[in-house]
Formats: sequence, C-alpha cells, structure tokens
Amino acid sequence: MRSSLAPGVWFLRAFSRDSWFRGFILLITFFIYTCYHMSRKPISVVKSRLHHNCSGIIQPTNNTHSINDTTWCNWAPFDQSNYKELLGAVDNAFLVAYAIGMFISGIFGERLPLRYYLSAGMLLSGLFTALFGLGYFWNIHVLWYFVLVQICNGLAQTTGWPSVVACVGNWFGKGKRGLIMGIWNSHTSVGNILGSLIAGIWVDEQWGLSFIVPGIITAIMGLITFFFLIEYPEDVDCTPPQHHVESEDSQDLPEDSHSNRDSSLESAVTYSKEPGAQPAAISFFGALRIPGVIEFSLCLLFAKLVSYTFLYWLPLYIFNVVHFTAKEAGDLSTLFDVGGIIGGILAGLISDYTNGRATTCCVMLILAAPMMFLYNSIGQRGISISIVMLIISGALVNGPYALITTAVSADLVRLWGLCWPGSFPPQAGTMSSTCSSLPTSWPACSSAGWCTKRSWPGSHPCTETEGESSESRAPLPFSWASKPALCCAVPV
Repeated sequence: MRSSLAPGVWFLRAFSRDSWFRGFILLITFFIYTCYHMSRKPISVVKSRLHHNCSGIIQPTNNTHSINDTTWCNWAPFDQSNYKELLGAVDNAFLVAYAIGMFISGIFGERLPLRYYLSAGMLLSGLFTALFGLGYFWNIHVLWYFVLVQICNGLAQTTGWPSVVACVGNWFGKGKRGLIMGIWNSHTSVGNILGSLIAGIWVDEQWGLSFIVPGIITAIMGLITFFFLIEYPEDVDCTPPQHHVESEDSQDLPEDSHSNRDSSLESAVTYSKEPGAQPAAISFFGALRIPGVIEFSLCLLFAKLVSYTFLYWLPLYIFNVVHFTAKEAGDLSTLFDVGGIIGGILAGLISDYTNGRATTCCVMLILAAPMMFLYNSIGQRGISISIVMLIISGALVNGPYALITTAVSADLVRLWGLCWPGSFPPQAGTMSSTCSSLPTSWPACSSAGWCTKRSWPGSHPCTETEGESSESRAPLPFSWASKPALCCAVPV
C-alpha cells in the first residue's frame, strides 16, 4: 500500500519552475542590498566611541595625558572640541560621493552586465568598509584617510540600487508590484538592523572590527552574486513577466492619451523600428521629462532627509542624551528600522489596494511630521514610549521611501509608454537612479554637524561644566531631527 504524497514534496510541486526562479532572484537581490546597507550602518554606532567622556575610565600607567583630561581615550582627530563637525565631514564625504555617483550609476548599469557590475561594486564596498576599520589597527589618526575611504565607499555603493531594481524589474511584472516590492524593500531596514547589531558587538573593545566584519560579509556576498545572479528570465528559459507583452501595456492606458504621451516622450527616448532590436537607453535628462519623476523625487527628498538623519545620528543621540552604553544605543536605534519594515509593507499593500501611490505617500508623510514633534516632547520619558514612537516614526518615514524607490519608479516607466519588448528592466534602473540621486544630496546637510552644534548644545557628557553631572541634566529635545521632519508635508 502506497502512502500519500509527502507534504514537503507536494509543497515543492505546487510552484512552477518560473516561480522558483523568481523567488530565488527576489531572495538573492534582497541579500545583496541588505549587505550594502549593513556596511553603511557601523559608522553611526562607532561615533559614540570615537568621542566620549573618558573621566570615568582609569588611565593606563603608561598614559601621558593629564589626569584631568576627559578626552584621553578618544580617537584622534575626533578628540577635538569640533568633533561634531569632523564626524559630519566623514558622513558628508560618503553622502556627497553617493549623490554624485547616483547620477551616473544607472547609466553605467544599463550598459554593463548587471552580474559583473554588482559583483565588482560589492567587492569594492566590502574593501572600503574594511579599510575604515583597519584605521583602528593601523593606528591612523588623520582625517583625510577616513574622508577618502568614505568617498570611495560612497562611489562604490552607487552600484547597488539601480542594478538590483533593474534585475527585479526583469523578473517581475506589474501585478501586485507594491506589495511584492514593499516586502522586498525591507532589505534596507534589515541591513541597518544587522549593521547596528554586528557593530555593537565590538564597538566597546575593538571598534575596527565593527567595520571589518560587515566588509568581509559584503565581499563574500559579491562573490555569491558573481556565481549565481541571473539577469533575465530568458537566460534560464523562464517566461518573461507581463511588462514584456506590448498588448497588456497598451490596454492600461486610455486611447485618447496616446497622442499626449507620445509627444511628451518622443525626445526622451529613441525608438528602434527593427524587430527585436533593443531601444537606446534613456538619458538622465530624458528621465526627468517623464511626468511624475520630479514630483516624486521632491517627495523622496524630505523622506530621505529624515531617514538618513536617523541612520547616521540616532545612536549617538541616544548615547549622549539618554546616556545608554554604545551597544545599547545601537540596539535601540534598530527599532526605527523595524518600523521601516512594517511601513514599507503597509505602504505597498495599501497602494495596491487603493491604486493610489501618491495618496499613500502624502498621508504617511503628513502623519510623520507631528510624530517627530511628539518624539521631541515625550519620546524620552520612558523606554516603552521611546520604543513605540521609534517604530511608528520609522513606519511613517520609511513607508513612502520604500514605495517611491521601488513600485513608483517601476510604474513611472510602464505607465508612460517606455515599455516595449525587452526595454523595461534597464529603464527601471535609470528611473530608480534618477529618483534616488536628486534627493540623496540633501541629507548631507543633516550630517554636516552644524545642526547638532546649534540645536544639540551641551548634550555631550564631555561638555559638562564643572560640578555638573550628566545625571543632573535634563535630556535635551531631539529638535535637529524634528525640524527636518516638519518639511515632509511641504512638497506633497
């Protein structure tokens, strides 16, 4: 007597060959960009060790510093009084290079094989991340070294986003794109969480390992990408997704809109009349002429401002104002990214159900503004309140962020007639690069140090006046984050 089919085998047979390959692509690209973001996060955790109050630490017997020197244990050159500006300069080096690189990364990504482009980018990102940490073991104390490494890392990191979006666009059609990409885009928050947790393991002892370990993991993932990434479904005899079918796209647009659409896009892209020929890649300025790109880029600009402010400064704020240890501050800051995962999925689900991408972004960003003020007022009154408000803030800020950089970028291409057979994936890479490059330069201002110097005065233990203890001082408001958040509602 034969038994029934094993449940595991039944489960395996329930999915087609195409589904398994699509699931694999979704998984590997998820891990790829998780590693990219994981390698960015350690700097925010390590900041609290580069400059902190050394008065409670016993000096070694061979130390030449004065007994009253409260900065003897800090890492030069960040032991100076202008340490916030120096740390901001390190952040700026990465962000400015990243912003400049994003303007051209999509263009290179369209003209180079994605597998080679991503593999090289991940290997370089891992190298430069590790080089920052090696400065600890090589006893390097010059600012230009850390700035130069961050510039190179910022340029290398631009290889990631346009490439993974283009690869996913090759495999997935338009159906339920918001939900699928909302779940997939949680790699940003997962990478931030892993980066914080990994960096927190070594931050108190050997902070160099907080960079070296993520760098090694990123480089290993680059090798995996080289050996296993599949760019197109046709490469493994899988069925192309819906957007490759011209008739499906034409049904989605009203008949009377074709004349306006053609006139607005005729100079944005060059069509090829030959059967099976690939169209010319769209230029950056051509992408800007597509209706909706500038508006959504402005919306993303303010969402990125708040998100990157929290990314680079939240652990240091918690360390200085709430007076947690460096590891505890890094762990608590991950809750903002936990909220980002929830917000990205909810934003995608709601936008699919309502078919309103812009409305979803508008409502979430408007709600994010008062949430920043609430966190400013009551967020530090208790650990439970802080946890809840960080999760809610992360959901409201990163939800639109995730939606615009994934589903909206893909929709802008398909909706305005840039989809002919074989053309969608590279166009998605350029579109995502365009939407991301414009806002990326803005968050640099929040990392310059001037904001913390003016609205975070005296919050660092090293700036205590004589006779004043850190316990006797009331926590200062998080005004440097709440002010940028207020702007979130402006462009929507």
